[in-house]
Amino acid sequence: MRDLKPSEIVKELDKYIIGQNKGKRSVAIALRNRWRRQQVPEDIREEIMPKNIILIGPTGVGKTEIARRLSILTDSPFVKVEASKFTEVGYVGRDVESMIRDLVELTVNRLKSREKEAVKEKAWQIAEEKMLDLLLPKPKVQQVQKDEDLKEIPFELVTSNRDETSSTREKLRAMLREGKLDNRFVDLDVSERAMPVVEIFSSMGMEEMGVNFKDMLGGMMPKSKKSRKIKVPEAMEILAQEEAQALVDMDKVVSRAIEKVEQSGIIFLDEIDKIVGKGGGHGPDVSREGVQRDLLPIVEGSIVATKYGSVKTDHVLFIASGAFHAIKPSDMIPELQGRFPIRVELDSLGKEDFVRILTEPKNALLLQYIELLKTEDVEVVFEDNAVDEIARIAEEVNNLTENIGARRLHTLMECMLEDILFSASDIKEAKDRKIVIDGQYVVDKLKDIKDDEDLRRYIL
Repeated sequence: MRDLKPSEIVKELDKYIIGQNKGKRSVAIALRNRWRRQQVPEDIREEIMPKNIILIGPTGVGKTEIARRLSILTDSPFVKVEASKFTEVGYVGRDVESMIRDLVELTVNRLKSREKEAVKEKAWQIAEEKMLDLLLPKPKVQQVQKDEDLKEIPFELVTSNRDETSSTREKLRAMLREGKLDNRFVDLDVSERAMPVVEIFSSMGMEEMGVNFKDMLGGMMPKSKKSRKIKVPEAMEILAQEEAQALVDMDKVVSRAIEKVEQSGIIFLDEIDKIVGKGGGHGPDVSREGVQRDLLPIVEGSIVATKYGSVKTDHVLFIASGAFHAIKPSDMIPELQGRFPIRVELDSLGKEDFVRILTEPKNALLLQYIELLKTEDVEVVFEDNAVDEIARIAEEVNNLTENIGARRLHTLMECMLEDILFSASDIKEAKDRKIVIDGQYVVDKLKDIKDDEDLRRYIL
């Protein structure tokens, strides 16, 4: 983070997202402010709250991608949740606090995986020793009762057995590393934890329980060992996994995960406009205004209980998004509006944007199809007029039907390349392995669907 200036963050986002400079600038500033906050004196650090953002724009313009790429760029804990799946506390449905629990769970698992990767080599060495013990059991040595008895045994007899075992062990080690023992079977005791079946009925669901009964009861049950006859490579993997698990300090992992979530967590609240309702309704609106009121303390800053411990949400950055077609951000309850001070309206995408989306990003759609077909030794070349035609049709279909932004390009590409994708693996002749797609090819493939209103509505 120290090296990422706002201009550099925007430059990195430009590699994957076309346009939307206002949105990129806003998230870049929010991210840099996190680093700035860490540098200020400690007495004021806790008082500086993150400036949460609402990204406003139709679907498919890059709202989710901006937040997702941001988290990858900064290695921040990140979770994307749909606001519409929450209901007010006390009703059947997910509780808003579950997004904090999900964020902590994901972060713990990610840090645990990294720690296991860091100790992988050491775990493999320990697993190798255990495997050699299985392949060459240690000889049973009779215990010598008195030192006088040992003196009577010639020195050569005491040491020769050890030397012979050591030599055999090293030969086995070399064979194991060279893969010469891969077809050999060994008897390995594998841990199997018998989990009791517990049905818990609650309004929040099993995953939302403050106490994780499954883990608690599972810890009480003794681990049973089951002997299995498996091949050496698989046994090595199992042993290495067990040793890596034992080498990881879970207390340290959990502590670091909670700290990362509290200081640099990002929660992307998608479809926030779906929990905003216009006034005048009757009865409890448990999936709208009730959810907004439940969101308030979490966005403002509160303590959420998770199975790993309490988590403070004061400095978690919330990025919300919504199309806001029928309603406005000002239709949210006033208290929640104040928690999202930055609002950015993203632009709708047109033909020129679609041309750039198809060709410029690192993960450009055309490049994806070119690489997919290359696995079948088929070379696909897209001419410029073909790219222009795809972009033009995408814009036209978006205007005639629902505007779903850049996602329309995925539908068009699948329809256009369906025949090639189906028959690519059956092409025998080398001359047929190069396919050139021009503007006329695009028109021929999509003209009938585009012109037929019923087909267009259901297919494109």
